[in-house]
Amino acid sequence: MKTTSRKAHGKIHGFTLLEMMLVVMIIGLLLAAAVHFMSPNVDYAREMRVKADIDSISTALKMYQSTNGFLPTTEQGIQALVTRPDGDPKPTEWRQWMDHLPLDPWQNPYIYENPGTHNQNSFDLYSAGANRKPGTGTDIGNWDDSSSGSK
Repeated sequence: MKTTSRKAHGKIHGFTLLEMMLVVMIIGLLLAAAVHFMSPNVDYAREMRVKADIDSISTALKMYQSTNGFLPTTEQGIQALVTRPDGDPKPTEWRQWMDHLPLDPWQNPYIYENPGTHNQNSFDLYSAGANRKPGTGTDIGNWDDSSSGSK
C-alpha cells in the first residue's frame, strides 16, 4: 500500500492574511451600510413599542378605575397596577392588573400623572423619549393622535 503526503503533491492552498482582512473589511462596510439604512426603522419600532405599552397600561388603568371608582393618584403611580397601594385613596376592590411594569425602549419607567397636564379630566401616561428628559418635545404619550389613549 502506497502512502502519500501533502508535501509530495505540491504546496497547501489557503487564504492569506491580506485576503481575510479584505473580506472582514467588506463585511464591516456592508454591516455599517445596513445599520445606517435600518436606523429610521429602529426609531419607528421604538415609537410603536411605546404606543403599544401605553395602550396596555392605559387599559389596565381603566380596569382599575372601573373596579374601584377612581384612578391611582400620581403618588401611587402605575405601580398600583402591580402592588396594592398603601396611601389614600385605598382601593376597595384591588387586584393585580399587571405582573410587572414595562420599561420604555430606553430602559426608563413610564411617567404617569393624574390629573394630567394634557388630559386634564383624566391621566397622562408617557415616555420621555430618546433624550430621557420629560417636557422637551420628544415625549411620546397618550395625548398623541396616533395613540388610542384618551385626549
